[in-house]
Amino acid sequence: MDGTDGSQPAVLSCTGLTKSFGDRLAVSEVGFEVAPGETYGLLGPNGAGKTTTISLICGLLKRDAGSVCINGFDLDTDTSRAKATLGYVPQDLAIYPDLTAAENLKFFGRLYGLAGSHLARSVAEVLETIGLTDRAGERTDEFSGGMKRRLNIGVGLLHRPQLLILDEPTVGVDPQSRDAILASVGRLGAEGIGVIYTTHYMEEAERLCDRIGIIDEGRLIAEGTRRELITLIDEHDWIRLTIDAKAARLTEDVATLPGVVSTKSVDHTLAIEVENGQHALPGVMQLATALGIGVSGVELIEPDLETVFLHLTGRALRD
Repeated sequence: MDGTDGSQPAVLSCTGLTKSFGDRLAVSEVGFEVAPGETYGLLGPNGAGKTTTISLICGLLKRDAGSVCINGFDLDTDTSRAKATLGYVPQDLAIYPDLTAAENLKFFGRLYGLAGSHLARSVAEVLETIGLTDRAGERTDEFSGGMKRRLNIGVGLLHRPQLLILDEPTVGVDPQSRDAILASVGRLGAEGIGVIYTTHYMEEAERLCDRIGIIDEGRLIAEGTRRELITLIDEHDWIRLTIDAKAARLTEDVATLPGVVSTKSVDHTLAIEVENGQHALPGVMQLATALGIGVSGVELIEPDLETVFLHLTGRALRD
């Protein structure tokens, strides 16, 4: 099956995923695709259905309905080959505290069927990817929470999966460790690995994800790039300039530029509402220069995913 752009086979294609627990419908007709090298974010609050959805994709829960195809293999009819191309990193740590980082990776590598030089090479590559090469010989019970989380991710990478699923990998870690985890995940796309990244942190989704699915109450209510999602709510960007002349001097000319929706000026500040701030900003700056107006401050304000989520669901992301 083609990927999201039609040019490459998708590493994941799932359709109609549905799961109930008694009378509670936890996931309802969820479906999406992930292309090679793409990081796909499942964004939603705790309890929205993110973990249940990925448990259905991994085969850890039995689906009530729907289908899952991983790297071209049907999860129901070609289970072994489908799962062989999948890496799953759960929220709960799955490492042994009395083993070193390298020993943990070697142990899990053998479970994946790796041995000899292949195993040694995979362990070394994973340690480099997760930034723990210099701590390889230390017992993991001496690690910080963030280091344990990075090692947990490393376990899922040992067999070089085509699809890696990360379920809330930064929960409960300090800011420095969180940044290291995000940097590690960011490198995976360049290596051609498709990633599903579940989070309730809007800033993580904006930093990492090529496309985002917003999930709420078990339903996928919107999907797209950050820019595509923002267009759903019909809100515009704003450019705010601080200038060395009365803002009114620039207002009339700025209003004629392509993509400008409205302007507001007060003293030495000009606020410009535009359809796309990144596209409009160069033209605004060129006009100010042509008019001989000095600009001492520039601020680009864009609607974010929190705004989108609030618009679509009527509540904040962390409610």
